[in-house]
Formats: sequence, C-alpha cells, structure tokens
Amino acid sequence: MKAVIKVGTSTLAYRTGRLNIRRVEKLCKTLSDLKNAGNELIVVSSGAIGMGAGKLSLPSRPTDMPTKQAAAAVGQCELMYTYDRLFSEYHHTVAQILLTAQDIEQQGRRENFQSTLMRLLELGALPIINENDSVATEEIAIGDNDSLSAAVAACIGADLLILLSDIDGLYDDDPHKNPAAKMIPVVTQISPEIEALAGSAGSELGTGGMTTKLHAARIATAAGTDMIIANGEDPAVLYDIFEGKAIGTRFVAGGNGNDRKERI
Repeated sequence: MKAVIKVGTSTLAYRTGRLNIRRVEKLCKTLSDLKNAGNELIVVSSGAIGMGAGKLSLPSRPTDMPTKQAAAAVGQCELMYTYDRLFSEYHHTVAQILLTAQDIEQQGRRENFQSTLMRLLELGALPIINENDSVATEEIAIGDNDSLSAAVAACIGADLLILLSDIDGLYDDDPHKNPAAKMIPVVTQISPEIEALAGSAGSELGTGGMTTKLHAARIATAAGTDMIIANGEDPAVLYDIFEGKAIGTRFVAGGNGNDRKERI
C-alpha cells in the first residue's frame, strides 16, 4: 500500500511544545515495521513551530510572522534530528522535503516534486514533508498540513491518506460539549450537512481543526484516495488501519458527486 500519514502537532508534542518522546518513539517504530512489511510510506509532519516555540521557551505559540518563522527554523532542526535518529535505529533512511504552495500549484515545480518523491520511494527512503514555514508568507503558504498532506497524496496517487490528530474522528456533534455525540464511521459524500459538523478550533499548538480536515478530504477523495481521521494518541492504531479494521472516520474516494478536483 502507498500511504501518506499526516502527524499533527498534538501527536508529536506536549502542550508545552516539548517533544512527547515516548509517543514519537512508538510512532517511528510502528512506521518502520509497516515499511518493513512492504508498504510505501510518506510522512507529512507538523510540529516545527510548536517545537521551536518550546525550545525557545516562548510562553505560547507565536502569532506574528517573524516569530513564527524563527520558531519554525529552530523547530525543524530538532524535528528532523529526532526522526533521523529514531528511524536509523530501525535501518531506515529519512529525507526532508519542505514545500510552499507554489511547489504544488505551478506545474513545473509540481512535476519536479513528484519526480523527487517517487525516486525517493524507489530508493527505499522515507520522505518526511512539511510546509516551509521558515520562508512561507501569506502569499505562498499552504496554510495547514491537513491540506498539504492531501495535496501530496493526490500528487503521488496514494491509496490512503491518514490524518493522525487528537480526535477520534468526525462526530455528529461536539463531543467536548455533548457526551452523547456519536462518531461517524464512514462518509461517502461531503454534503452540506457534513460540512456543518466541522468546528473551527484546533489544538493550542496546531493550526488544523475539522474544517481543514474536511477540505483535505475533498482534495484526497477527488483524486481517488480514501482518507481516514484517527486519534494519534497511540500510534499502534496504524496497524489496525493497515489491516483494514474500522478505525476513526473514513472518507470514501469518488463520493462527492463531481469531477472537479479541489485546490488548496
């Protein structure tokens, strides 16, 4: 299986911005095992700004662009150092790719990205992708890694996109306010009713809420890729997903009733 796994900031880090070492170690071990089984994996990793904020001892996630970019520059180093060290323990080589919206939207740059990514997979490397937050401004920013991961999945014709976050899936009501809220296991069409269920709040250190995840689902399913939202608290959930078990909320490809591919 060719799969894109998006790892949210809440999965990688504590609320302090510091790395959740136990969870990240388990994530890398699980991904290494799945790769050993013959799966082609691409990781889209959040966390650079959040981790940079923690390492710089900032009181909260920065809101101004220069501090965001500074935090990203610091955090990206720690993030990739951690991935390189942990995946090396399981004899896997990681590759870093940093993207802006122009790299996806401009045909020539998109083709170069596709070629590089496919060659990395052929060489057995594990690509780790993030938005180039240290240089991206409003004009060239993708905005969130949910949309980025969906664009990557569409670029390479992935079989599956998995969004690991701090939520179990899409609910019929806000589970934080309504204990009786029920999770929706399968979405075959992103209807106005489904869109109305999206909230706007992400975690304190992250940027993505359910709205961005539904946008990602539109991009992925329009390109023929199923998408699953699952809780990343225990990365071993990936085993269940790859074994075809019903985890989280699955958005089924081709169920949106139009042939128009969504753009970022």
